[in-house]
Amino acid sequence: MAVDKFPVESGHVMMFARSIGDTNEIYYDEDYARSTDQGAIIAPPTFVQSSAQFDPDYFLRPKVGEEWFGSAKGPTGITKKKEGGGGGGGGGLHAEQHYVYHRQLKVGDVLTAENKPGKNWEKEGRRGGKLMFSETVTEYRDQNGELVITATGVGVRTERPATSGDK
Repeated sequence: MAVDKFPVESGHVMMFARSIGDTNEIYYDEDYARSTDQGAIIAPPTFVQSSAQFDPDYFLRPKVGEEWFGSAKGPTGITKKKEGGGGGGGGGLHAEQHYVYHRQLKVGDVLTAENKPGKNWEKEGRRGGKLMFSETVTEYRDQNGELVITATGVGVRTERPATSGDK
């Protein structure tokens, strides 16, 4: 995702930690955090995924007045079912996520994020034909332009919808 400004704020960090069930005080208690090696409140692993909320064009974010491919259980959901189910020739999913931390992310940092293409490869599948893998590399840089986190996501699509009769 491309993000011009992603402020790492204490309330956001605390709520993210709570949402993943992590009660470590380093994520919300300033006095405790000052007494640690980090010296400040830090963000939990995977926190940078919440930068999607700062990207107005993020494809998973519902947009007012536009159909959304989400759960289809609310007024913004797409209710028309495509013939054969799924989209395109087959289905797609998020298969993996990897993070490289170049330094600890701290409250007060202001990040930018830039997407770069990664590797692409294929593998023969059993039920949906060819599996097509692709990486997206997102570099998160701080307010000084220094690289803080490199996130690599791997997506996979099938050549065609999988059927139970295929082996």
